[in-house]
Amino acid sequence: MTDKIHYGELLPHEFEFRLRQRPVGYLPVGTLEWHGPQNPLGADFIQAGAILEGAARRFGGIVLPPLWLGPDAVAPGEQGRPLIGMDIFSNPSRQLPGSLYWISEGLFVQMIEAILVQAGRAGFRCIVAEGHGPSRDAFGRMSKAWARQFGLHLISAADFPGEWATQNDHAGRNETSILLAVAPELVDMERLTDTRDLRSIGIIGEDPRDSTAAEGQELLEKTLQLIGAKLDDLGI
Repeated sequence: MTDKIHYGELLPHEFEFRLRQRPVGYLPVGTLEWHGPQNPLGADFIQAGAILEGAARRFGGIVLPPLWLGPDAVAPGEQGRPLIGMDIFSNPSRQLPGSLYWISEGLFVQMIEAILVQAGRAGFRCIVAEGHGPSRDAFGRMSKAWARQFGLHLISAADFPGEWATQNDHAGRNETSILLAVAPELVDMERLTDTRDLRSIGIIGEDPRDSTAAEGQELLEKTLQLIGAKLDDLGI
């Protein structure tokens, strides 16, 4: 099996070989948004990329190009500027730096459906999606209907309530630990203030100051084991 795992890097014969070995596609779904003062704006995709690349290397399959555009909550803001995602959930609500690439959930669903149609045509039997919470949630809500419609097996965090270990907060201990494990050069813990009011700095979850790379590796391993076990159960 070729060591290359990214769809866009594969030669046609390499693509066919990897597909024969395991017809699984891994779809990272992300966006660009505030992930605390300490984490990069592309944190969702960086984490999802690491998880799904690890799965492809360990279990076989092909990592699809990332889908950066994603949905999120939207509310009216001042001067006609909408509040998006963590803008709404921060305290006080305000526009936080960096959010970009928001789309409506309806458009997101249309984009995923187009990808699934073509994935089936290309020979994939299963798609695993991970990344930005609202994107992942929408995928999970639609997955049973899509599986029937497109004849594919679909896997996401929705299949493992209470078990999925990664990307379970927003810029808190969970996500920051994962980023410290996979991209420590992109994290600046010194940017965190002394405040314990995490909502005031747009963070949901346990305190990111308690994050460690070792914990991030443990979380990654737990999710990888879930993915591998599910693929085996499905007989793919």
